[in-house]
Amino acid sequence: MSRGPSENGDESSVALHQSHHEGSSRPPGHVAIIMDGNGRWAESRGQSRSDGHRAGTENLRRIIRAFADSGVNFLTLYAFSTENWVRPDEEVHFLLDILREVIVREAQSLHEEGVRIKHLGRLDRLSPELRQAIQEAVELTRDNTGITLSGAFDYGGRAEILDAVRSLMADGVGPEQLTESVFQRYLYTRDIPDPDLVIRTAGEMRLSNFLLWQSAYAEYYATSVLWPDFDEVEVGKALEAFSRRQRRFGTVSPV
Repeated sequence: MSRGPSENGDESSVALHQSHHEGSSRPPGHVAIIMDGNGRWAESRGQSRSDGHRAGTENLRRIIRAFADSGVNFLTLYAFSTENWVRPDEEVHFLLDILREVIVREAQSLHEEGVRIKHLGRLDRLSPELRQAIQEAVELTRDNTGITLSGAFDYGGRAEILDAVRSLMADGVGPEQLTESVFQRYLYTRDIPDPDLVIRTAGEMRLSNFLLWQSAYAEYYATSVLWPDFDEVEVGKALEAFSRRQRRFGTVSPV
């Protein structure tokens, strides 16, 4: 890709999900998700962290479809960060292998559904097999006009900003020429709008070096639900919360 419930509680959650679609005419154009909690999901079940990561991939298709059906045009998933390389080698290798497996397995189906796939981050440190899978998926879906799915693999917000600065300097862009719009053209997300909504699962309340520049005016939504359990009902809750936000972008009146 390129540069949680009783029976009554479940019913109320479904109603909440439905009410969003009935009452909100302005879903977020771009949703970005920090997918967290795979390890804790596995540990709570006496399983290995690898089992948790695999479970975390099994809900991807339904989440992509849920956001697409809700009118979201861009979805970015934080899959592997620049900091994740410091994890145990066995876990890193498993993560990269399962990412390749998911891309190879899902690319054709996503293509048939009109999904456009992109990659955010570095490619040079990924295995040749994963790099090839990413590039083939990007090329396969390049001209699709459905939801744009960006996978952030070996991505870090600070690294992205540094890469942009280096490229600006290499191109000889002077201080007098540098504006926000010029700078944005050097980011990995140059042809993707800034996120309107950033979701983080598993109850954490930090950015973890994700889309630092782009999220300046994003709305944030944190849920205690672990990523493997984040389903269509949880998507509805997040979108309902977003629909109640008053976005001002520094002004007095909501925009």
